[in-house]
Amino acid sequence: MRKISYKKIIDGVAKLVINVSRNIPEDVIRYIKRTYLSETGYGKKYLGIVLENLSIAKKEKLPICQDTGLAVFFVELGPDIIIETGRYKTLEEIINEGLKIGSKKGYLRNSVVSAIERKNTGTNSPGVIHIIPSKSDAFRINLIAKGFGSENTSRICMLKPGEGKEGIENFILDTVKKAGSLPCPPVFIGVGIGGSFEKAAVLSKLALCRIGEKSKYRKWEKEIVKKINLLNIGPAGLGGKTTVLDIRIETAATHIAGLPVAVNISCWAHRYGRIEL
Repeated sequence: MRKISYKKIIDGVAKLVINVSRNIPEDVIRYIKRTYLSETGYGKKYLGIVLENLSIAKKEKLPICQDTGLAVFFVELGPDIIIETGRYKTLEEIINEGLKIGSKKGYLRNSVVSAIERKNTGTNSPGVIHIIPSKSDAFRINLIAKGFGSENTSRICMLKPGEGKEGIENFILDTVKKAGSLPCPPVFIGVGIGGSFEKAAVLSKLALCRIGEKSKYRKWEKEIVKKINLLNIGPAGLGGKTTVLDIRIETAATHIAGLPVAVNISCWAHRYGRIEL
């Protein structure tokens, strides 16, 4: 059994929130740099501004984008981990406390409101927290800061099983066409296939946390990327060779009568990171 103090979690989450708002992963930067070298015209100029923005944010310790996003956490929790909660009742409360502190120290815009009344919480919390049981003794916290310019273009569909891979590809392509310039392309795309209605959506968001990692569907992912990039939407919707930088697919077993598919889009400012305690 391994004990982890709530103080350590709060401090780790606060630092993670600040870091994710200011620095995108090196894998993401490499995607953007490669695209900048291959693009021409207005698309190239736009990507040049994007790279300059990233440099300034890192140097001046400022958020990359004014939309600092909704915090979505995937917490991997092993069976031998014991959380010392102290005065807090749940792990969710502890993580949200770290989110509040990080948002304040990092000067993040308060973007979280009640769904109906639209009253701002004033703390950038609560975040969306998914607890994932793990077989290992690990305690990892993955964070993706999800801007809603791209989130609002994401979709889910309950396809018929007979539509198969062709139907999945058509739905992905149609989603990107309808999104157009709204999600600030070039984008990253997470696709969740299978499970139930809500499982597919969670899988699509989890897939976005695995950009740059190995994938059992890599050949298919590359084929879809090529088809999307023929749409000529391009950087900022100005036309060009690159509309999507990469795609990751996550799957789960599903019912014989169903084929749920969720497509979650993230802008070029794909902000995610993780800590292990």
